[in-house]
Amino acid sequence: QVQLVESGGGLVQAGDSLRLSCAASGRTFSIYNMGWFRQAPGKEREFVAEITWRGDTTSYAESVKGRFTISRDNAKNMVSLQMNSLKPEDTAVYYCAARSSSTYSLWGQGTQVTVSS
Repeated sequence: QVQLVESGGGLVQAGDSLRLSCAASGRTFSIYNMGWFRQAPGKEREFVAEITWRGDTTSYAESVKGRFTISRDNAKNMVSLQMNSLKPEDTAVYYCAARSSSTYSLWGQGTQVTVSS
């Protein structure tokens, strides 16, 4: 079983950058596809980005494409989300998640990102 802990959230201004990290415990981390999701107040949780277990394929929500970059280091059991050109609408709690099948079944506790205008 893999456990996930996010870090790196904070309060920034529009146009700034932040890098979120997700540390995973467990020796089977490398077999999981990893994703980032976010949930803004009063809204449904939404997909942000995903990276395959080998790190050779990534996908992004249209709203973050070209601004956010997901990456992973299987040797360090880490997945990161580099967020550039942040906008106030990026404000949300960001969650790291893992899946070994078609469904995300493992979730972190979340980290708050707040972007002021």
